[in-house]
Amino acid sequence: MGFPRGRRRLVVVVAALLATAAVAVIVHRVLAPAEVSTLARGDYPAPARPPAGVIGRLPVAPLIVDERLRVYAAHRQVYADRPVDGRYRTSPFWSYRRWPAELTGIVASGSTVVSRWSDGRLVALDARTGGVLWRADGPEPAGSAVPVRRTGAAIVWDAAGLQLTDLPDGRAVLLVTGAAEASGVELSGGRQLWRVKLPDGCRSDIGTTANGQLIGLDTCAGAATVEFRDAATGEVRERWRPPGGPDDLVVTPLGCRTGRSECLGLRTVGPGDEGGRGWLLDAGSPVAAPALDQAGAALVGEQSVAVLDGVVVGRSARTGSELWRSADLGAARVLAGQPGRVHLLTEANDLVTLDPTTGRQLSRFVLNVGSDGTGWAPGAVAAEDGFVAVERLRKPVDPTGDDQRYYYTGEAVILAAT
Repeated sequence: MGFPRGRRRLVVVVAALLATAAVAVIVHRVLAPAEVSTLARGDYPAPARPPAGVIGRLPVAPLIVDERLRVYAAHRQVYADRPVDGRYRTSPFWSYRRWPAELTGIVASGSTVVSRWSDGRLVALDARTGGVLWRADGPEPAGSAVPVRRTGAAIVWDAAGLQLTDLPDGRAVLLVTGAAEASGVELSGGRQLWRVKLPDGCRSDIGTTANGQLIGLDTCAGAATVEFRDAATGEVRERWRPPGGPDDLVVTPLGCRTGRSECLGLRTVGPGDEGGRGWLLDAGSPVAAPALDQAGAALVGEQSVAVLDGVVVGRSARTGSELWRSADLGAARVLAGQPGRVHLLTEANDLVTLDPTTGRQLSRFVLNVGSDGTGWAPGAVAAEDGFVAVERLRKPVDPTGDDQRYYYTGEAVILAAT
């Protein structure tokens, strides 16, 4: 004996409504915006100072934070592991996820790690615990011309539109730019200092100075002009062009602390130039520094280091006077610099670290791990806190190839202490 026909219809309708409600709840839980913060359960590690040599290999690019952690980027996640000198990537020390926004960049200063997301959200994390320090809204990121490959180096080592600088009063400021806006955010608490409109399509970031300015390249009026914007107020303090320079310019930051942040110099190159013109960034207008003219010359502190006819030469960037030379490295190339160290890579993929002031060799070893060998070409590089991380690319390098063709191995990043 079943239900009467009317009651049976009512039961079917109620069941359908309950099923629809259940599906709606599931869809909401899956697709609704959310964040998940998994805090650290162990102690904050002590700074690591391993002996010079190869530490290990990693599948993704590490950001060395506070000499204690390695921080990584995933599609919708920022996470850290320890120890900083671990041979392999380990289980996360802490992790932070957002949905459905995508991670577009990370930077760090001291124990503060700032992540930027595709919806413009800025989230600062405490590296000691992984906990959220503050959240703020920033300009939505502009589309980047640099592809984000498997290692995430473009997000971790050179995040577009995300730089740091220090003001003369000691405050650290995060400079955030998008396609049509820029803003300055106080790093200590996330307070927005300013927000301005930017011209669309005719301005690009160069980096930040070490004395509190955001550097941009403005081509809106025709001739390329370098602008210096005050990081405290957002006002353009100076617009500058190289004396006698061409209307078209490519401008490269030099001597940056990390990525394009806190840079000490520039190199300007016009159409058809083989080298360029080097400049030091002082309190006023850029000062000519011919020791930085050569393509490939590195600025480390007040020193220029370049390879000239197979000889590594250190000069005073300000006066051009030669300080030292080293003729025993063969056809080496300058790989990266950091305070007190300049790193060169030989043809045999030896990593050689010199004191940029005296030319004294601090360390030298082969960049090889396990049985990988040295038949690779260097890709993106990061140098921080005495560490050097290098992407290893398959020869011949094919920028258009997929990741399997592009990278030398699955664990493409080699990490070394110098």
